[in-house]
Amino acid sequence: MTKSTLFVCFALIALSACQAFEEWSQKDSANITDWPSEASPKKIGLLMSENILNRPFDFQVNKRRKSLIYPEVLAWRGALIVANRAEEEAILDKATKRFDFFLGQQGAGYLSTNAHGDFRVTGVLPLEIYKTMPDPKYMSLGLSFADRQWQDPSTNGFTREARYWVDDMYVINALQVSAYRVSGNRIYLDRTADLTADYLAKLQKDNGLFIHAPFAPYYWSRGNGWFAAGMAELLTVLPKDHPHYAFIRARFTMMMDALLACQSKTGLWRQLLDKPDYWEETSGTGMFVYAMVLGVKNGFLVGDQYKTAIRRGWLALAERVDDEGNVSDVCVGTNPNKVEKTYLERPRVKGDLHGQLAVIWCAGALID
Repeated sequence: MTKSTLFVCFALIALSACQAFEEWSQKDSANITDWPSEASPKKIGLLMSENILNRPFDFQVNKRRKSLIYPEVLAWRGALIVANRAEEEAILDKATKRFDFFLGQQGAGYLSTNAHGDFRVTGVLPLEIYKTMPDPKYMSLGLSFADRQWQDPSTNGFTREARYWVDDMYVINALQVSAYRVSGNRIYLDRTADLTADYLAKLQKDNGLFIHAPFAPYYWSRGNGWFAAGMAELLTVLPKDHPHYAFIRARFTMMMDALLACQSKTGLWRQLLDKPDYWEETSGTGMFVYAMVLGVKNGFLVGDQYKTAIRRGWLALAERVDDEGNVSDVCVGTNPNKVEKTYLERPRVKGDLHGQLAVIWCAGALID
C-alpha cells in the first residue's frame, strides 16, 4: 500500500468517526440517557474521578494556599458522587479515605476557619461522605461549617459572607442544602432560600441572565453557571409550598430559557454569554448542563428543548475531555471586573479544577 493510499484510508476513518459522532448528536436529539461510547457519562466521570483524586492538594504545591479551597473541594465532591452513582466501590473508598487526613490533628489545620464562602464550602465534603458512611463525626464536622456561616448574621439576617457576587450562590447554597439533606433541619433550607431570593432580586436582569456583581455588569459564563447550579440544587429539596418556591422556580426557568438562546452551534456557551464573538468556555457550559439535568430529572424544568440543550452541551464537553481526564478551554479564576475586555483576555487552560468540577458534576447527574 502506498503512502498516499494509506493517508486516504486514515482520512476516511477519521471522517467516518466524525460523521458517526455528528449522527449521534442529531439522533433523538432530546435523548439524555443513550450516549455514544466516547461520551458515556459513567466512563468520563470515572476517568475524571481518578484524575482529580490523584492530584496533590493545592496547599501542598502552591505557597499561596494555606488550606483546602473551593475548586478542589467541589471537584472532589463530584468524584464522590460519580463513584457512588456508578457503584465503583474502589474509587468511592479512595475518595472517602482521602478525607481521613483532615480528621487528625495535623490535617485539621488545613481546614480553614476563614469566614468566606470559598472556604466554608469545605463542609460539603464530610456531609457528602456521611451519605454513604453515616459516622456522626462527618455530620458534626460538616454542620459546623454550615452553622458558622450564619453565626454572626448581618442586620438583614443574612450571612456576612454574602458579597453579592453571582459566584456566592453556589458556595453558600451547596453548603446549606447539604446540611439540610443530612440533618433534615429546616433552618438550613430557609436560610439559603431567603438569600437566593434576595440575590435574584438584585443580580438577575430582565433578560434572565445575571451580572457578575453590581460593579461588574457583564454576563460572565461561569458566574451564571454558579448561580444556575446553586438554584438547581436548592430546588431539588425546596418544598413546593415554601414561600420562595414559586419565585425561585420561575426565575430559574427564566434563566434556562435565556441560556437556550445563548447556546452556540457547537453546544457550548461563550465566555460572555451575550457576546457571539467571544470564545467558547467549558466550565460555564458544564454548570448549565448540570443545572438543566437536575431540573429535568427532578421535574421543575419541563420540555424537550432543555433535553436537546443538555445533549448538545454534554456531547460538546465530552469532546473536550482528553485521555487523561483533563478538560480544555477553561477560564481561570476570575474576580468581578469593571472592564469588559478583562473577560475576553482571561487565559483559557486545560485541566483547571473549575472545568474539572463542572464536567464531573454533569457526569454524575447523567449516570442512570
